[in-house]
Amino acid sequence: MTLAEPLGPAPDGYEDAEILVVRQRLLALDPTGERFAGVLRRTIDQLLDGEHTGRFDWNDLHKTEKTHAGTLVEINLAREFAFESGVDLDYLIEGIEVDCKFSQKLYGWMIPPEALDEICLVVWADDHQTQWKAGLLRASRAKLTTSGNITKKGNRDGKFRLTKTHYSLVSWLWETSPLEQNLLLHLDKETQTAILSAGAGSKRSPGQAKVCELFCRVQERRINRTVIRTLARQKDYMKRVRYNGGAREKLRHKGILICGDYPNHQAVAAQLGLPVPGAGENVSIRVVEAKPHHVGAPSVLLEGRHWVKARPDDPEERAPLLPETKKKASSED
Repeated sequence: MTLAEPLGPAPDGYEDAEILVVRQRLLALDPTGERFAGVLRRTIDQLLDGEHTGRFDWNDLHKTEKTHAGTLVEINLAREFAFESGVDLDYLIEGIEVDCKFSQKLYGWMIPPEALDEICLVVWADDHQTQWKAGLLRASRAKLTTSGNITKKGNRDGKFRLTKTHYSLVSWLWETSPLEQNLLLHLDKETQTAILSAGAGSKRSPGQAKVCELFCRVQERRINRTVIRTLARQKDYMKRVRYNGGAREKLRHKGILICGDYPNHQAVAAQLGLPVPGAGENVSIRVVEAKPHHVGAPSVLLEGRHWVKARPDDPEERAPLLPETKKKASSED
C-alpha cells in the first residue's frame, strides 16, 4: 500500500494554537499515516465481519452498523495511539480535549452541542474509492450550520454540520491518502461472481471451493487473510490455503503455486518476479518447467528443476512442492 504524504505545517495564516499543538503530536505519532490507515482498514473489516457474514461491501451493512462505525473508529484509534480519555470529549491530546468524528460521506460529520467551539478530529474513509482523509477542525459555534433546533421536531440532538462554506475550516493532516484495497469489492463482476458461486450447492466445503477459485482467477496479486476469512467462513480459515487438504494441494494439478509469508515462500515469489507477500498474505501463480521458449524468464529451482511463470498457451503441468523449511529456495543465476 502506498503511504500517505504528511502535509507538514498547517496552512500559512492558520493561527489556532491548540490545533497546531494537536497536529504536531498526531504527525509525530504517525508521520506517514500508515498506522491511521491500518486502523480504518481494520475497523471497516470488523464491521463487515466477513467470517460470519460473508460480506465485503459497506453498502450491505445495516443502518445501525453504519451508525456504529463512528464509535468503533473512536475506540480503535484510542487503542492504537494510547490516547487518554477526555473529561467532556473523546480524547485528551497534549492536555487538549479533542472529539473524534467519522463519516463515510466526506464533510458529512455531525457535531454535537458539547463539541461546539472545541477541536474535532474529523475522519473520512470510503472503501469504494479506496481513499481516506483525516484533519482537525475547530467546531466554531458562530460558523457551523445547525441541522435544526434542539426544540424542533426531528432534531432531538441539536447537532451541527458543515456546508461548503465551512470546508476551509478543516486543517488536513492527511488529505490524499490510499486505503488498503478491499480486493473482493474491486474485482471485475465476472471474476467476483465466479468466485462467490464456486461450490454452490455443495454441502461438504463450499468455502474451500471459493478459496481455490480465488487463487485460480486472481494471480500475481497479494491476497490478505481478510479475503480468505470472508470466503472460507470458518474459525481456522487459513486451513483452506495450506497443503494438508487446502488450496496449495488441490491446485497443484493445475500447476498453481501459492506463496505465503514464510521466508522461503517469499524467496520463491521474489525469484519469479511476483509481489512478495507480507504478513498474512499469499500470492498465486501458474508455473511450468522451464523450456527453450522461456529463455530470459525469471525462474526458481524447486525439486531439482527450474520453473517459470506459465504462458497462456503452455499446457498445465503438476506444480512442485514449495519448501516448508526456513531454507530459501535456489534461483537460476
